Amino acid sequence: MAVEPPQNPGEQVDWAGLVARIQANDPAAQEELYNLFSRGIKFLIVRQLGRQDIEDRVHDTFVIVVQAIQRGDLREPERLMGFVRTIVRRQISAFIEKNYMKRRDELDVDGSVKIADRQIGPEEQAIRVQNAQIMEEILRECSRRDREILTRFYLLEQSQQQICEEMGLNDTQFRLLKSRAKQRFSDEGRRRMAKNNLKSFFVRKRAVS
Repeated sequence: MAVEPPQNPGEQVDWAGLVARIQANDPAAQEELYNLFSRGIKFLIVRQLGRQDIEDRVHDTFVIVVQAIQRGDLREPERLMGFVRTIVRRQISAFIEKNYMKRRDELDVDGSVKIADRQIGPEEQAIRVQNAQIMEEILRECSRRDREILTRFYLLEQSQQQICEEMGLNDTQFRLLKSRAKQRFSDEGRRRMAKNNLKSFFVRKRAVS
């Protein structure tokens, strides 16, 4: 089915009120915002990146938008949709740049494909084990609902339909909950693993000095 271009949501939306409610962390306001712009976001992303992982990209972008609003980055509430489109375009540009750098790094200067060294040293293996333990700790520390969503969807690989039926959620609620839980889990994971990897680096430095 073709993705339609973004539609003008109309002038009847109370943008200032909606933004204020989002800043107050009102779930109903977040759901309203998601319903307002998700269709347009899909159009922008599909046009630039294709349909692969479209749902995850839309939801991840939504979380970034909500966080930006809650930080106070949006100065003029009536320009909310323009603010959203700006963030979407930045996300698209970042993805394209990241993908380009990844492909470039896979090539030698003469254009031949690099063969990655698949041997993992004992130090790297130890770091991987520690990072896995960190992720398990974070999952245990998540709120009950976050942990249930992440475990059901990513570990047990249950379908969205099954999760919605058993947790009493509609499709939009499920997507918002999953996106927020995934974002919180990822943010905390990156923070702790960066700290762990930095600690391992200084341990190695002391060992060789």
